[in-house]
Amino acid sequence: MPPHVFAGRPKATPTRQVENDRVIVTEWRFPPGGHTGWHRHEWPYVVVPLTTGRLTLDSADGSAHGDLVAGQSYARPAGIEHDVINDNPFEFVFVEIEITN
Repeated sequence: MPPHVFAGRPKATPTRQVENDRVIVTEWRFPPGGHTGWHRHEWPYVVVPLTTGRLTLDSADGSAHGDLVAGQSYARPAGIEHDVINDNPFEFVFVEIEITN
């Protein structure tokens, strides 16, 4: 069972910006307390934070916190399964670039 309780938690809002045979680019906006919901990454991806703050990542292995800095990207392989939660008292925004080919 995930460590966070989601009753009444708002969902993060994804906005697809680009989708073609090579990449999927999505802007994610998290209200305070917002979360993505459990999902699995089918492709390797890069995250470009537009906000500086701390996110919580719930996975099968438990919870971890990530301190993200606006403009400092990071990459992850395909297969990651988690829920991303904004525990900041402000909106958090990042762009996710999935590499499909």
